[in-house]
Amino acid sequence: MDIDYNLYAQKLTQYLSEIGLDSTLAKYINLIVLAIGCFIAVYILDWIIWKILRLFSAWFAKRSKTTFDDILIKNRVPRKLAHILPILIFIGLLPYIFIDFPWLETQASKGGQIVFVVLILLIVRATFHTLRDYFKTLPRFQDKPIDSYTQVMMIFVWLVGLMLVFAIITGSSVWKFMTGLGAASAIIILIFKDTILGFVASIQVSINDIVRIGDWITFENYGADGDVIEINLATVRVQNFDLTYTTIPTYALISDSFKNWRGMQESDGRRIKRSIYIQMDSVRFLTENEVNRLMNIALIKDYLVTRKTKIDQHNADNDVDKSLLINGRNLTNLGIFRKYIEAYLKQHPPVNKDMMLMSRQLQPTTQGIPLEIYCFSKDKRWENYEYIMANIFDHLIAAIPTFNLRLFELPNHHSFETQEDLNNSIPLKPSN
Repeated sequence: MDIDYNLYAQKLTQYLSEIGLDSTLAKYINLIVLAIGCFIAVYILDWIIWKILRLFSAWFAKRSKTTFDDILIKNRVPRKLAHILPILIFIGLLPYIFIDFPWLETQASKGGQIVFVVLILLIVRATFHTLRDYFKTLPRFQDKPIDSYTQVMMIFVWLVGLMLVFAIITGSSVWKFMTGLGAASAIIILIFKDTILGFVASIQVSINDIVRIGDWITFENYGADGDVIEINLATVRVQNFDLTYTTIPTYALISDSFKNWRGMQESDGRRIKRSIYIQMDSVRFLTENEVNRLMNIALIKDYLVTRKTKIDQHNADNDVDKSLLINGRNLTNLGIFRKYIEAYLKQHPPVNKDMMLMSRQLQPTTQGIPLEIYCFSKDKRWENYEYIMANIFDHLIAAIPTFNLRLFELPNHHSFETQEDLNNSIPLKPSN
């Protein structure tokens, strides 16, 4: 037997009309009572469904070995799922609530459908956030731009939701909306230019493995020098070493030049490449007595003995006149100092001996002869690297006078002091 629910929906209206109430007022009172009653019933149903889902979720989470369900609960996915059935029931009851007001029933139905679409969008967004947070807990995905993928997917989801809402409001088809969207594509591209550029850039960054989360990058145009902590659709967030944050547009990673230190971090050492400048007028040939004195330096003793023997033999075989040092073959203080640097680096424990190691002379400049030290430290951590490099150059700078060489330094007031000035600057002892 079919039940006519319309009769039950109009029972109150008929009763109020029978007792002498105006028919229009009776319809409004009936509308309000039905709306309140349905709302209370739907709210109670929503609460019951939520309690059931919460108990089930807690029971399942305790027995599950994965953290996915915990993250699902954290993002309130079960709570949003609990709203689906009550909203559908409420939308189904709207024709009976507004039985005497067809126009209002149409508008309320559209509003209910829009709310349902928004709810679905929120559920999808919460699900994507759950997937994002879960993938970030997996070691193989921790350096991937998961945020970018999530945002790209949500753009498509929101676009579909926008088209559905438009179709509901206007009563037209989705295809008609897409046709109008194509006509306005130029305006849309202009408005969402950064988003589109970021979308393309994030795909290229991921596919070409240009930057990962955790990479140390230096981006001079944006003043960034630190670790990448977040990559999303529009921006890349960098925590600098001074603990400040720099935000870089994602598309700048493919349009501008920057330095990624990942190669260094994955290698066996960090490069030390620094020069000390030697005054050119301090470079000279060494006498035999000076060579013999330098043989007391343990690191280059064997080298000097072997080298001096070969040079003396060559000069003797060619009957070289050694009354002038320039004749024949000779040792220079700068050449011996270079060999000392290499010997010192080869025995220095923090220096990686399996990588490039050398001391070379660069093109002379107005500041003297650059003597470049090129090697790699085993320890790549910044503070330790700086300490190792400073330790090496402390020693070399202190060793330079031993080889009768001088460092270049711009003149200062000490450069023009005479011995008399120095003596006068020493305070005299007070007389008794």
